[in-house]
Amino acid sequence: MADPVPARLLVVDLDDTLWYWFEPWYASFRALLGGLAGQSGLAEHELLPEIRQIHQKRGTSEYSWLVDELEVLRPAVPEGMTAREYFDPALHAQNSARLVHTGLREGVRESLESIRTAGTKIVAYTESLEFWTRWRILRTETDGLLDAYYSSPDHDAPLGLDPSALRRFSDDSYQLQVTEHRHVARGVLKPSSEVLSQIIADYGVSPEETVYVGDTLMKDIEMAQRVGVHDVWAKYGVNHADPRYGLLQSVSHWTDEMVRKEQDERPGVNPTATWVLERGFDELLGMFDFRPTRRSDASQG
Repeated sequence: MADPVPARLLVVDLDDTLWYWFEPWYASFRALLGGLAGQSGLAEHELLPEIRQIHQKRGTSEYSWLVDELEVLRPAVPEGMTAREYFDPALHAQNSARLVHTGLREGVRESLESIRTAGTKIVAYTESLEFWTRWRILRTETDGLLDAYYSSPDHDAPLGLDPSALRRFSDDSYQLQVTEHRHVARGVLKPSSEVLSQIIADYGVSPEETVYVGDTLMKDIEMAQRVGVHDVWAKYGVNHADPRYGLLQSVSHWTDEMVRKEQDERPGVNPTATWVLERGFDELLGMFDFRPTRRSDASQG
């Protein structure tokens, strides 16, 4: 076996790389969809087209104000009530399922702790929006294991609705204590190299000293290869062969072309990863020799 490759910065995708994303999404969305159909009297398939339209408009498949914007539900809402009030049982079921199923993948915590002990900075870059990313960091108790995470700001609330209406606890309960959040400009999506290049510059390392780990060939690995970092495919996080994945595709904010490309496994359609994690995140420790990030060079901006 070859000697581990020296590395001074670890950049990671989050969803289905560090923590389970599809499993909680599926369980929570199924609970919501079933509840909305049951209370409205509509069939589930009657709800899906407008849900996808809203997700695509908002750029996320985790849109917090979905129930408030679904026009197809309005006839079912009793006079004097808001959609959020009437469909609260469905929203409660969604939130409960999300809580139950959200968690880190096996070996992630121990691996991150080991890499941090070596003095290596660990930075996340995700296309998920700020609120739910921050929620998952808190839920998985990874505040402080990640030095920073880069993500887009949250979507705006619909006109006339107060974002605090979504919150059941004090504002302090939703804030990170250690991990820093850095905004990504709206509309910048992987495999654009813009953000990853900025992360490398922010931490004062070279691409050759940087490891990037992600679960999507067409986004994560292609982006990493464009920048020239060590690209690592978290193959264990791939879900598109799961028969349940069709539900996500039916309401995805991705375009039809992106969905097709993700599933196209013909040679040359998606990039070939240089490094592959077959079983779990902890395999990374045998591939790279993580060393201290040069603090004197790191940007403090």
